[in-house]
Parts: sequence; C-alpha cells; structure tokens
Amino acid sequence: MSEPNSRIWMIWACGLSFMYAIVVAALPAQTSSTAPLARATTAPPSVTFTTLHSFDFADGYEPTAGLVQATNGKLYGTTSQGGTNEQGSLFSITTTGMLTLLHSFDITDGLMPYAGMTQGTNGMLYGTTYSGGASGGNGTIFALTPGGALSSVYIFCLHAGCPDGSSPYGGLIQGTNGKLYGTTQSGGANQEGTVFEVTPAGSLTTLHRFTGGDGAGPLAGLLQATDGNFYGTTQYGGTNGDGTAFSINSSGNLTLLYSFCSQSNCTDGEQPVASVMQTADGRIYGTTYYGGGNAACAGGCGTIFTISPAGQLATLHSFDEADGAGPAGSLIQATDEKVYGVTSGGGTIGAGTVFSITPAGILSTLHSFCAQPCSDGANPFGGLVQDTDGSFYGTAAAGGAYGAGTAFSLSVGLGPFVATNPVSGKPGAAVKILGANLIGATSVTFNGTAAVFTVVSHSLIVTTVPTGATTGTVQVVTPKGTLSSNVPFRVR
Repeated sequence: MSEPNSRIWMIWACGLSFMYAIVVAALPAQTSSTAPLARATTAPPSVTFTTLHSFDFADGYEPTAGLVQATNGKLYGTTSQGGTNEQGSLFSITTTGMLTLLHSFDITDGLMPYAGMTQGTNGMLYGTTYSGGASGGNGTIFALTPGGALSSVYIFCLHAGCPDGSSPYGGLIQGTNGKLYGTTQSGGANQEGTVFEVTPAGSLTTLHRFTGGDGAGPLAGLLQATDGNFYGTTQYGGTNGDGTAFSINSSGNLTLLYSFCSQSNCTDGEQPVASVMQTADGRIYGTTYYGGGNAACAGGCGTIFTISPAGQLATLHSFDEADGAGPAGSLIQATDEKVYGVTSGGGTIGAGTVFSITPAGILSTLHSFCAQPCSDGANPFGGLVQDTDGSFYGTAAAGGAYGAGTAFSLSVGLGPFVATNPVSGKPGAAVKILGANLIGATSVTFNGTAAVFTVVSHSLIVTTVPTGATTGTVQVVTPKGTLSSNVPFRVR
C-alpha cells in the first residue's frame, strides 16, 4: 500500500511555536529563503471572517479539502485523518457551524480522503480515498447519501501492476453525460497516473495512462469546460519535469497543452497541484505551487495563471510570501466576477491566506491565518465554495482550538443567489435549483423563458429546462426578491 509523502510545517505565531506534521501527497514543503515578511495586506472593510468549527480529532483531523453545498442546504466535507478509526472522516456542517460526523473510514472502505466531494444529479455525494479498500485495494471511489450512508463504487489496484490506476488524490466531477471523471496519482501502465471515467454503478474505463512525457503524478481533479473537453494538470512530468497542463476528450484523446518551467527560473510556475476552473468569460484559470517571478520563497512562492484551449499560458500573478505562498486549492469565480482562492502558506504570519484577484491581475489579501491564538486555523489546502447565501466557506488543515483544523466562513458583503445542478442541459432535462428562503417562490425562468417548477424545501426547487429556453441566467422570484444564478445555464 503506497502512502503519500509526509511534510512538516513549522508555524510560528502569537508568541507560540509548535510543530505541525501534515500528510500531503507528493507535495514538498514550501520553504522560504528569507524570514517571513511582516507586511500585512489591508483587507476591504466589509470582510468578516468567522471560525465555524474546530476539529477535535474525534470528528476529524487535517481537513485538506474544500466544502461542497448540497441541495439540502448543508455543506459537506472530508478530513484526511481522525474520526473514530483515525483514518479520515466525512461530515456535514451548517452555515452556522453545527457539525455532524457522518462516517469514519477504516481500511476496508478506504483511507485518507484528501479530496472533497461532489454532488451528482441523483443526489448522491461522490468522493475518493487515497488508499485502502476491500481486498487489498489502493484507493477507492465512494458514494454517500446526504444522511450519511456510505457505499463503495470502485476499488483501485486489485490487479497486478494497477493498470486501472492507484491512489486517487483529486476529487471527482460529473460530466454532462452523467458519468464521473477523475485522476489517479500513480498506477497505469507506466506508473505515472491515469485519467478515468466511471459510472455511478461502478463501471470504470481508463481513458489515459500518463507516460511522463505528457505528465506524471496528477494530484488535481478535472474541469469539463464549455467546449465539452476535460482540462487538468499533473504535478510532474512534461518537457521539464515540473508538471503539465492538458486537455482530454471523453474518448481518451489527450493533448499536452503546456509544460511548466519552460521560462527561465520557472517564472511561469512549476508543479501545479490544484484543479483548473473556467470563468464566465471562458478563460481557464489555475495555480502552481512553486515558481513565479518572485524570489521571496526558495523555488518561488507559486503563481496564478490563465491558459487557452490552444495552450497559450499567461502568468496573472506571482505570489511574494507576504500575499501568500503555495496555492494548493482550486480557484472559484464569485458573483462579483472576481476569482477567489487560498494559499497554504505565506501571509502576515506564514500560515496561509484567503485572496481575491481581478481579471486584470489585481490581488487583494482578504485574510491571513493564524491570528491569536490560531483559533481561525492555519494552512488551508482546499479551495473555497461560495454558498448561495453569498458568503465563502472553507477549511484550514491545522490550527483551531485543538490544532486539528477548522471550518470557516468569510463574507465580503455579496448577496444571495441560486445555483443549478447541473449547469447545462437540453430542453426537458431535470434541474435542481439550490438557494435559500425559496418557500413561496412564484416564478422560475431560464434566460427569460418561464419554467414549471416545484418548491421542495426552503433550499431546493426542482424544475425542467423549458422548451424554447436559451443559454443565460436562471432567475427565481421569491417573496424576498429576485435571485439570479451564479453562472449562466447552458442550454445544449
């Protein structure tokens, strides 16, 4: 059974020094060539940060992934360690901080879920574990009901040589065809990792086995862009051995888009470890853990980049430690059209940041972690989610009241909205609309075309794409006002 490499984080804060050991697959430590900078970036006055929950080992330890908002209005997440069996846990948490432990892993159903979950159109939550599984497997795909019942979908590496892949570190996405897509860090014919698709019933197809030249060791999940293709990154491999960006279609035809560290001193970044994302204007954004045009960190503090489907890469921002270092979580676009994310290190104390960045590359540090006495958490590795209440929610892998990590919220004053699951579909396709205070809704429209709908609860409306609908904003009229979707619904 393979294990992820270990790294030790040394955090100095609040006149207190402590050693924190965090297991993160294949990620070397972010080290600095200089002492941590004391410069603080002034956050906009509307920023409000709240620690919602401090993990206590029994309910989980080291939440390295972000959260997902489900159609029942709750947030769901994972911890890579801790829980009843000390092998990781699954939990739900309300926006007010009420946490429920749903499942504690053991070796038979998986170990170390590093990635977050995604909710399928069938209502189930799907995720991966890095190791474990019945019959000596090395990693799993699981399904979880919102109430906490877990079932196994697929177990990796049950055959010699792990031709189907091994050790899935990244999360899953559901494609427009209803299948789930993801990556494994290792395994495959060349032991460099794989790209796979799997049905909710557990029928897995390996779409691509990395060779090293086209990438190796993917830690990130995938993005299905509006062109229908999937986009992703590998931490290693490529022309320079420092990672790649690639696209792949559902038939398994992979195109190498970019090899990182192709510029002198890796000013274009190296070792991308987070999933890429696409903004409403069609641009694809991502991050690299190292590299960039700033020497404040040994090897660079990491970058934010954009890349076109043709492989044209532009570095949007190079972190300088004071504004963050080591971005390991995925980015998201919020309803104000800015992109938001976290860094695992850097900031005022060196324990990570929350930031926003404009399309023009203007970055603002919204929060630096490890405020006295680190009750807010430290070292956020997972990305943020914008809840339909308008606020952002996330996790920090360390810190908190017990040193086991935290769940937090951050508000910048953005208003509520609605989200659709899925975000695209043909006329007649079923769609779930997630929001808040939906009771009493009087109208649902798809880019102005009225739809027949049913209000299921305060957080859920079910409907179908109306005939004649075109791509655009979904709007719900409620007694408290009109709510618009955070992303345009794409009519296929």
